[in-house]
Amino acid sequence: MDSTYHATPPEHVVRAWAERVPAGFSFALKLPQQLTPEPLPHTPDLAQLELFCARAALLGDKLGPVLVQLGPEFGPERWDAVAAFLERLPRLPGGGPRWAIEFRQRGWLGAGPKLLELLHTHGVALALVEGQLKREEMMELAIHPTTEFAYVRWLGASGKKFEDFSAIQVNRDRELSVWAMALAALTARVPAVYGYFSNHFQGHAPGSAREMQRLIGANPVEPETLRSQTSLF
Repeated sequence: MDSTYHATPPEHVVRAWAERVPAGFSFALKLPQQLTPEPLPHTPDLAQLELFCARAALLGDKLGPVLVQLGPEFGPERWDAVAAFLERLPRLPGGGPRWAIEFRQRGWLGAGPKLLELLHTHGVALALVEGQLKREEMMELAIHPTTEFAYVRWLGASGKKFEDFSAIQVNRDRELSVWAMALAALTARVPAVYGYFSNHFQGHAPGSAREMQRLIGANPVEPETLRSQTSLF
C-alpha cells in the first residue's frame, strides 16, 4: 500500500480494506515517511507511530509486514539514527506488526554482517531489492535472513520508466531465474517470503508476478479466468 507512505489512514478506511478482501489476503503497508528516521533533523513522533500501528492492527490476520523505506540520499553515516529507530519499533508479541526495512544507499550493504546483526537483534527483515542496488550484493545478503520472514521487491532500473502498463514490455527472464533460485534458498530458511513487483520492473506487475509464480512451481491465476474488475476496492 503506497498510500500509507504519505499518511496514516483513517480508521474507517482500514476497516473497509479488511472487510472487502477474502480470508488469506495480506496487506503490506508502508510506514509513513514522516515516521521514519529519514527526514533531517527529524525524530519520529512516538505517539504517531503508535497510532499508525493501532490502525494497522485493525487489519487483524490480514496484516502482512510493514515496510520502512529509506531514500537513496540516506546513508550509513546515520547509523545511530537507524539503531535508535529500530529500538523504538513496536514488535511481536504485543500486537505490533512485523517490520522490514529498505535501504537504497549502497553504503548500507557494505556494512554486511554488522547490518545483519543489527536487524537480527531487533527482529527486522532486510528488504531485498532488485533494480536499485547491485544484484550480487543482494544475493549475498539474501541467504542470511534476519527474522522469521523474507521481503523482496522487484523495482525498475534507475532511469527506466514506462508509460503503458498494460503488458510486459521488457524481457527479464535472466533476473527472474536468478531470483527464483534465491527464493528457493530463502524458503529453506524462513517459513514465509513476501514478494512484490513494481510496474516499472517489466511494464506490467501482474504479468511479472505470474512469471515468477511459474518459475517457483506455483499456479498463477490467469486474468481471463477472472471477472472484470470495476474498481480496486
